[in-house]
Amino acid sequence: MATKIRLKRIGRRNRPFYRLVLMDSRKKRDGAAIEQLGWYNPINEDKNCELKSERIIYWLGEGAQPTKAAKKLLKRMGITFKWHLIQSGLDEASIQKELKKWELDKEVIKKANIKKKADIKISIANEEEEQKKNSEKKEENTKGSNNLNTSKIDKDDSNEEE
Repeated sequence: MATKIRLKRIGRRNRPFYRLVLMDSRKKRDGAAIEQLGWYNPINEDKNCELKSERIIYWLGEGAQPTKAAKKLLKRMGITFKWHLIQSGLDEASIQKELKKWELDKEVIKKANIKKKADIKISIANEEEEQKKNSEKKEENTKGSNNLNTSKIDKDDSNEEE
């Protein structure tokens, strides 16, 4: 039997919630599942999920193929990396060591992304402030030139009266 690890949508309209399930590849998206392997909530900012990594690895070993969406989720949680290490033939201690390195790298990347976003927000705020100052200067200059133009008109009017 060809099995797939896929996301099964539950939840109401505009509020998706998914279960990661093992299904026969010929079944419908929301059909009967062989086993529930976890859940995923895309609505939260953290994009919460909880997966049964041991069962997922077992089914990957049995030949189950993850769909694209499921594979992205497994990759983000580090399960595909663990599966790769297991296939490489590493022992359990070295697998745990590599997974800890991966988690630390993930945290460093996350902190760098947060800092990058903060820097972008600051630069956007500075640009908006400069644009505001420039527009205020332009308004002052146009008001000043309007005063000069009215004084010329007044002079022309006084010359015509004479």
